[in-house]
Amino acid sequence: MSRLADGVLAYRRHSTHRTLEDPPTAWREGNTRLLDFGVTHATARAKGVRAVLVVPSLINRWEVLDLTAEKSLLRAMAAQGLRPYLVDWGTPDAEERRFDLAAYVARLDRALAFVAKRARRRPAVMGYCMGGTLTVALSALRPRGVAGLALLATPWDFHADKTGHAFLLSAGPLLAELADKAGELPVDALQTLFWSLDPWLAMKKFGRFLGLDQESEQAREFVLLEDWLNEGAPLAGPVTRECLVGWYGDNLPGAGRWVVAGRRIVPSKIKVPSLVMIPSGDRIVPPLSAAALADAERGLRNVTRIDLPLGHIGMIVSGRARDLCWTPLIDWLKAR
Repeated sequence: MSRLADGVLAYRRHSTHRTLEDPPTAWREGNTRLLDFGVTHATARAKGVRAVLVVPSLINRWEVLDLTAEKSLLRAMAAQGLRPYLVDWGTPDAEERRFDLAAYVARLDRALAFVAKRARRRPAVMGYCMGGTLTVALSALRPRGVAGLALLATPWDFHADKTGHAFLLSAGPLLAELADKAGELPVDALQTLFWSLDPWLAMKKFGRFLGLDQESEQAREFVLLEDWLNEGAPLAGPVTRECLVGWYGDNLPGAGRWVVAGRRIVPSKIKVPSLVMIPSGDRIVPPLSAAALADAERGLRNVTRIDLPLGHIGMIVSGRARDLCWTPLIDWLKAR
């Protein structure tokens, strides 16, 4: 415990902060904006470049996709001839605290229409974690508007593997009730859910951090990632109930009973060319949950599956992410 405390203090006192400037905002609705990463590289502005609508989770912010100049999936996509438009969900305001998942999918639909009009062709869509689940619904509702669907560590069958999710399952209804009363689920409560997946993780990671050269690149990356994990946004009350009770409790997506805008979202009816990337070391989204989207019978109709020997965050920012995840992802998106 003493080592944990010393590690946390060392992290809090560290001078590192994320210094990358955000690209310009191309579109805005409420507190949601689209960041145009095409301006970060000339190849992304060339004629005929494929636009990609990139959708992160509603919980953790998007910065992990653009952590540093060297570890930025979004800038790598732009350098390889794609034009990423990143959804920054922002922090829910008074109106957005009443949003359910259908409201967020509807907002994605309008963002997709903007990107398509600007690019003069159908964009591809890429979703990470919970953002991927939302893009499955978007593709089901707008199949002719999406050129390709790439899903990274995307949960779908929430009962495929409940290992490590006991606290989340038992606390879900109580936290949903809290969100009903408060209008949102606070960041601290969300952090408790993530902590419950591996209660010893904090002890181990801050102990390792304490043993690093504090001026090393490894230490600086630890601080940037920890900042990202700690600076998430609260979750709107109705969304909290749908996720904790509807998804984790009742497994509506995995059971084919998730309804968005009056339509059941059934992956096997989606014909859009799709890529499902599954990190085998994922503790946040069990691989079996994500694998349901690539299942021969109930998964996406036209799907390519890639399994990665990485973790949920490691597939985006680890030393092997560029070779094992970024490159095949970018190649697949360009082929669309």
